[in-house]
Amino acid sequence: RAGVVSRCQAVYRSATAREEAALAAASAREADAALRLLQDTSLGSLTMYVVPETSSLLPQGISVYVGRHRSALVRAGGGLAALRTRLQQLTQVMSFTSSSIAAALSDHVPDGQLGRDARRHLKSSLGYEITFSLLNPDPKSHTVDWDIEDAVNRYVQPVLDKLSLVANFSVDSQILYYAVLGVTPRFDKETSSFLLSAHSLPHVINPVEARLGSSAASLYPVLNFLLYVPERSHSPLYIQDKDGTPVSTNAFHSPRWGGIMVYNVEAPASPQASLPLHVDVDMVRVMEVFLAQLRLLFGLSREELPPEFLLESPGNEGLADWELDRLLWAHTVENIATVSTTLTSLAQLLDKIGNIVIKDDVASEVYQAVASAQRAMAELATGHLHSAFQASKKAVTSSERAFFDPSLLHLLYFPDDQKFAIYIPLFLPMAVPILLSLAKIVREARQRKKEPTKMD
Repeated sequence: RAGVVSRCQAVYRSATAREEAALAAASAREADAALRLLQDTSLGSLTMYVVPETSSLLPQGISVYVGRHRSALVRAGGGLAALRTRLQQLTQVMSFTSSSIAAALSDHVPDGQLGRDARRHLKSSLGYEITFSLLNPDPKSHTVDWDIEDAVNRYVQPVLDKLSLVANFSVDSQILYYAVLGVTPRFDKETSSFLLSAHSLPHVINPVEARLGSSAASLYPVLNFLLYVPERSHSPLYIQDKDGTPVSTNAFHSPRWGGIMVYNVEAPASPQASLPLHVDVDMVRVMEVFLAQLRLLFGLSREELPPEFLLESPGNEGLADWELDRLLWAHTVENIATVSTTLTSLAQLLDKIGNIVIKDDVASEVYQAVASAQRAMAELATGHLHSAFQASKKAVTSSERAFFDPSLLHLLYFPDDQKFAIYIPLFLPMAVPILLSLAKIVREARQRKKEPTKMD
């Protein structure tokens, strides 16, 4: 029964002298970098600069440029109505949309109200564990080396540093030998290669996940990124999409789980080459795929835009500042909804158990969760994104502490029917002779009433 209402507060002003100097740069990218030092850097804020229609700052045919930070350049022209339309479209691109909020609330609304991709994103969590796994099913034929530590430091860590506002991250890696996909690929005579069709990809996850063993002891969601080197008898191996065309990246991702990339090894030039073959993995190509899958898991995939829009690449950081704001909006709303669901479930549970005793620390956690959720909603209403997100995280932590408190858990598994099952064997042997004696007394009393009374 809840709803989300979005409002944008727009403030118009003239550019300052320093901003005018920045807008005189040679390219839009240079102007965006210079404007970052001059604009409001608070989370959730956007600064849009309207440049003259004749400005050479934007390329030909481009009317809107979205930078890496929290600013955009809009070309004037076509009147105020056209400019207002561009600004509204730009706000939808750089801020949260109804689809992103629906995806954030996907676990709290009926399926009929959601789109096809609403449940693809990761649920909001206080932390995530990222596991990179190298699967070598044929170590007798291939000796695979991958410099995963250097690749994580160069490509993954900048992204995680940017996402540190959202959650805590831990990264580990492993190499698994004799780990197969569990699905037999189909041989194609025309290309002399092996193919994995789209309908067989869902059957790949379960056999592989049984070998990973990373999610069993984890408190947080685990993101699995697997690099699979096909065995020599199934090389080369390619992935096909639903239309039967090969996937360019030779990889696929599973929503809320991770992704798998197939890394083919070139066949030796001579059939008498000694085995095992030494393989050095091109980590640049691999990390490009894994980072793209990481963006998909966090719901940072970019939507289709009008042709006159130009989006700047986020670079090594993996995501732009305004994309981080969108993620914080969505996670804040999701956290508030999670707190509401958790406290409602706890209240319904306590209503069913009449003789339960609520300890003071459990009650304190409940009060703190409610107060933090109310503060998060108030901060959201005023546009203070960072404080709202921090309050929502605190509310989630308090609500989960209250719901999973050890003093309540043992009462969840001790309902009234189990009380009868426990106490009846104890009291029944004592109650049987007592009941028989009472029955005898009742019978004797009835017989006395029936006997005629003697009169002298």
